[in-house]
Amino acid sequence: MTAYQKAKIFYISIGFWLTLGVECFSGGRNHTVTIKPGGSVTIPCHYDEKNPPQKKYWYSAIDNLYINTTEENLSVIDHPDQSLFTVTMRNMQSSTHNGDYCCIVETDGKKTVTYELDLLVQSAPNVSVKSSSVSGHEGDNVSVQCFYTSGYQNKLKQWCRYKDKSCYTEKRTDTSQNSSVQISDDGRSSFTVLMTGLRLSDSGWYFCSAGEALNPVHLTVIEAEPVSVTTDTGTEKDKWRFCLSQN
Repeated sequence: MTAYQKAKIFYISIGFWLTLGVECFSGGRNHTVTIKPGGSVTIPCHYDEKNPPQKKYWYSAIDNLYINTTEENLSVIDHPDQSLFTVTMRNMQSSTHNGDYCCIVETDGKKTVTYELDLLVQSAPNVSVKSSSVSGHEGDNVSVQCFYTSGYQNKLKQWCRYKDKSCYTEKRTDTSQNSSVQISDDGRSSFTVLMTGLRLSDSGWYFCSAGEALNPVHLTVIEAEPVSVTTDTGTEKDKWRFCLSQN
């Protein structure tokens, strides 16, 4: 990228900051998402369910500002029933997607940054998962395997929920919230998150992390089917009929 292009991007970014009236990248972020070239990622942006914002923004310091849009390689979709909007980026390339991003909401004319992250496209993601979407039935268990590169072997491993920013830490079983959560690290290249006794309220967005590197995962808990109770009423009736016929 030439010096002119960098300067142009810088001034465009400053212009958007001034337009928004809020500064996105203040240095307070500590989240990094890494994706393979050609891959995709979905980022959830939560907002206050009691006082939902009138406007939602997805801001990229290197590209543009998007509000409820659907394009070939970018979707920004509002989910008011879940009090969040999701941003899905597809066919990612380092030349066009590496950079800083943030979620912004506007309520009563006041704009607030709700989430910031660095996004990097590289051949070996720092933290990755086999599947970004998992599901399990109510009352059952579900496990998620999170992979990390050698540089993150000694980093703190966590399983966190986006909605309330609650985190479960490795080598500790946490039952203080809905389900029991256990994290086991093999010390080489992956750690496994086991959630037992799933509840419907466990559904939502999580991320597994090693240090500042993370990868989003969506969990769907399926309502348990009601247990059907069989009776032998019919058999009892047959017995009575037999007895009456003998009298």
